[in-house]
Amino acid sequence: MIILRSVLFNIVFYINLIAQMIVMTPFYFLSPRKTSWFVPKNWARSNHWLFRVIVGTTFEIEGLENIPEGGYIFAPKHQSFWDVYALLPWLSDPFFILKRELVWIPLFGWYVQKQRMVPVDRGARGKVMAAVMKRARDELATGRQLIIYPEGTRRPPGAPPEYKYGIARLYRDLDMPVVPVVMHPGLFWPRRKFLRYPGHFKVQILPPIESGLDPDVFLKTLVDVMETASDALLVETVKNNPHLPLPPTAAQRLKELQTQV
Repeated sequence: MIILRSVLFNIVFYINLIAQMIVMTPFYFLSPRKTSWFVPKNWARSNHWLFRVIVGTTFEIEGLENIPEGGYIFAPKHQSFWDVYALLPWLSDPFFILKRELVWIPLFGWYVQKQRMVPVDRGARGKVMAAVMKRARDELATGRQLIIYPEGTRRPPGAPPEYKYGIARLYRDLDMPVVPVVMHPGLFWPRRKFLRYPGHFKVQILPPIESGLDPDVFLKTLVDVMETASDALLVETVKNNPHLPLPPTAAQRLKELQTQV
């Protein structure tokens, strides 16, 4: 049954993506930029509905009160394609710093440019990076939210932390609070696998780390706060979903946590 539901979900997921991009494209490009956010946010909501109805997976968000007013850096755990789009409906006007090659993709790249995402050459240095930082600072100054994954790439649940120092540089140079977010969607939508598992999980939005700390102190604080909350949430999620097949990283981390009790 899980295999059949997973196959059905994946098929309908991509049909939904293509259909909405085609049908909603005129509205998207003819609307003012902020109004046009309705299209990707509505797509995200429809995916939540499909995940619930087809697979049987639901989620809840704790800590929405921790989201500050104005500009800030939104720093979630990154385990799955789910967390790329899932929280967009709860952010007023987010943007990403993304590799410039994505801007060249037909239609998708036009969507990206409409929302003033900030493209960057990953090997960029010097003046190019200074220009990227200026763009990001200008967007944040208008009250937008920069989404950055502190570990840079998708990591399986329970994997040892590999936070990149880039988040500390952004924190220092942009002078904005950072909102940490922990969750374990990778237990239900594993990376690089087509299987989708039913169950329920939480997304926890933690209190912001205010600007002004030394970058090294900030990074240590971020890692401590996120990993402590992530460990507790992993234990809770697995306890509430005993049917889940755990990836080796999650099983190993649970064993380590049990020996610490």
